[in-house]
Amino acid sequence: MKARDFSVLLGVILIIIMLVIPLPGWLLSILILTNISLALIVILVSMNTVDTLQFSVFPSLLLLLTLFRLGLNVSTTRSILSEADAGNVVDTFGTFVIGDNPLVGFVVFIILVIIQFLVITKGSERVSEVAARFTLDAMPGKQMSIDADLNAGMINEQQAKERREKIEQEADFHGAMDGASKFVKGDAIAGIIIVLINIIFGLIIGMMQLELSFNEAIDVYMRLTVGDGLVSQIPALLISTATGIVVTRAASDGNLSADVSQQLLRYPNLLYIAGGTIFLLGLTPINPFLTTLIAIVLIGTAYMISKKAKQEANVTESEVDETESEEMKAPENVVGLINMDPIEFEFGYGLIPLADSNQGGDLLDRIVMIRRQLAIELGLVIPVVRIRDNIQLNPNEYRLKIKGNEVASGELLLDHFLAMSPGIEDDELDGIETTEPAFGLPAKWITEETKDDAELSGYTVVDPPSVVSTHITEIIKRNAHQLLGRQETKQLVDHLKESYPILVEEVTPEPLAVGDVQKVLAKLLRENVSIKNLPVIFETLADFGKMTKDTDLLTEYARQSLSAQITADLLQGRNELKVITVAGEVEKVIAEHIQQTEHGSYLAMDPDTQQQVIQSVSENVEVMSLQEENPIILCSPTIRMYMKQLLDRFFPQVIVLSYNEIEPTAEIKSIGVVNVA
Repeated sequence: MKARDFSVLLGVILIIIMLVIPLPGWLLSILILTNISLALIVILVSMNTVDTLQFSVFPSLLLLLTLFRLGLNVSTTRSILSEADAGNVVDTFGTFVIGDNPLVGFVVFIILVIIQFLVITKGSERVSEVAARFTLDAMPGKQMSIDADLNAGMINEQQAKERREKIEQEADFHGAMDGASKFVKGDAIAGIIIVLINIIFGLIIGMMQLELSFNEAIDVYMRLTVGDGLVSQIPALLISTATGIVVTRAASDGNLSADVSQQLLRYPNLLYIAGGTIFLLGLTPINPFLTTLIAIVLIGTAYMISKKAKQEANVTESEVDETESEEMKAPENVVGLINMDPIEFEFGYGLIPLADSNQGGDLLDRIVMIRRQLAIELGLVIPVVRIRDNIQLNPNEYRLKIKGNEVASGELLLDHFLAMSPGIEDDELDGIETTEPAFGLPAKWITEETKDDAELSGYTVVDPPSVVSTHITEIIKRNAHQLLGRQETKQLVDHLKESYPILVEEVTPEPLAVGDVQKVLAKLLRENVSIKNLPVIFETLADFGKMTKDTDLLTEYARQSLSAQITADLLQGRNELKVITVAGEVEKVIAEHIQQTEHGSYLAMDPDTQQQVIQSVSENVEVMSLQEENPIILCSPTIRMYMKQLLDRFFPQVIVLSYNEIEPTAEIKSIGVVNVA
C-alpha cells in the first residue's frame, strides 16, 4: 500500500481515537493547527480549479474534515470540562478575542457563529441543492446533443464516450455535494450546541467542583469556550466558503482569481465613474482625505488598465501582421495546396461554354442530376465534382480525375453532333471519324446540316453536353468503389443507424470495424452491384460477421442475399437471361488450384490451363457480343470470386454470377460453355 493511502487510513483511525481517548493539550494544539491548515488548503484549491471535476474528491473530503472537526470538538470539550485546559492554541485564541471584557468577546463570537450558520452554510446548502437539480434536469439534453454531434460526424465514438462519462461524473459530483452540504449544516448546529454546553456546564463545574467564584468561572470557561469555538468555526467557515465556491463555479477557462480580476476590471470607464462618485462624496461631511485617496486609486487603476489595453491591442495587431507574414513564408502554408478533390473535371478553354450559364451551358445542372441519379442507382453519395478550366489542355479536350488520378479523357466539338453507328456504316454520311468515349463505339462528328440525314440512316445522334454527361456517369459508376472510403462508409452507417439502430449495433464496431464494412461495400460496387439495400447487406454481415472476418467471403454472402436485386438489374424487364456456363471440369480445376493462406485465399493456376480458360471465355464472349448480349458467366458459388479474379484483367466488363445469385423464377438460357482442351 502506498504511503499516502496509509496516511488517509491513519487519519480516519485517529479521528475515532479522538472521540474515545482523552488527548493531552500539546497534541490538541497540533491537531487544531492541522485542521486550520487543511481548511486553508481546501479553500485555496477550490479558488484555483477551472472545472468542478478537477476537485471531484471534495464531497468525500468534506465529510472527513467535518468528522475531524467534530472529533476535535469532543476532545477539547472533554479537556475544558475536566481540566479547564485545552492547549495553548485554544487559550491564545480566547484571550485575544475576549481581552478584558468577556461579554463583548462572547458577542463577537456569537456574531461569527450566526454568519457561519445563517449566511455561509445555509447558502452553500441551497446552492448545492439547486445545482444538483439543474444538473440532473440537463442530462437528457446534453446526451441528445452528444448523439447529434456523433451522428453528424463532428466527434468520434471515443470523444462521445468521454463526454458521456463527464456528464455522469458531473451529475454524481453535484448529487454528492448536495448530500455533503447537509453534513456541513449539521456540523454548524453541533458547534452551537457544544458552545452552550461548554459555557453552562463549565460554570457549573467551576463553581461547584473547583469552588471558583462566578467571575472567575466566567473568565476561565468563557475564554476557553470562545477559543475552542473560534478554532472550530474558522475552519468550518473556510470549508463552507469553499463549498459555495465549488458549486457556484460557472463554465470558464480560468480559475476564480483570474475570472474575478479579469471580469471585474474589464471596463475601465466604469472605474472612472466610480472614482468620480467617491470624490463627490468627499464634498460632504464624510472624511475628505479618505474619499479623495480612494477616488485617486480608482481613477489611477482605470488609467493604467486603459493604457495597458491599448498597448496590448497594438502588440496584437503587430503580432497578427508578423504571424501572417511568417505563415506565408512557413512551409506549413503549402499544406492547403495538397488537398485533393475526390472528383475533378478539367477542360480546355474551347469548352468553357459548356459550364458557362451565361453562354447557355448547363453542365453544372447536369452534374447535379448525375449525382442524384447515381445516389439512387448505387446507394452511394457521390462527392461534389470540382469543375475547372485548364489552359494546359487542348482547347476541345477534357479529362476526368478521381482522387488525383486521370481515369478518362476525350474531345468534344461544340458546334457538331456525335452520330453513333447502328452497326452498318454509311459512307455517304460526311463527318469526322471518332469513338464514342463512354462505351467505345465507332461514331462520327457531324454538322447540324447532316443531323437529319444521320437520324434517317439509323444513327443515334446526341449533342456534346449529353456525350460528356454520359461519359462522366459511366466513369463514376466504374470507379465508385474508389470513392467509398472509411469516412463515407461511416456516414452511410450513421444514416442507417437512424432507422435500424439494433442492426447496426450487431455489426459495428464489433465484430466488424468500419474498415471491414467499407471493404465489403467497395467489392460490391467494383462489380457494379448497388449498395442501396444496406439493411439486407447488414443483415448478412450480422449473420456471418461472427463466423469470419474474410471480407471476400462476406462479400459473396452479401451478393447471395442481394440475389433478387441482382437478377432484376440483369433482366431489366425480360423473362430470359442468356449466360455462359462453366463446365464441371473447369470448376474442378479452379477448385483444386485455390491456395489458402493466413491472409486469405487466392487462385494459383498454371499458365497453360489459365490460357485455355481465358481462350474459351474469349470465344464465348465474342459470340454473345455478336448477338448484342451482355456477356454473363454462370458458375457455382464456391469458385465465383476466383473466376472473377481470373477474368478481371482480361475481361473487366464480364459479369460473373453464381447460381445462388439468381432468383429461381428467372429463366436461364445457356448459349455457351467455358471448357478446357
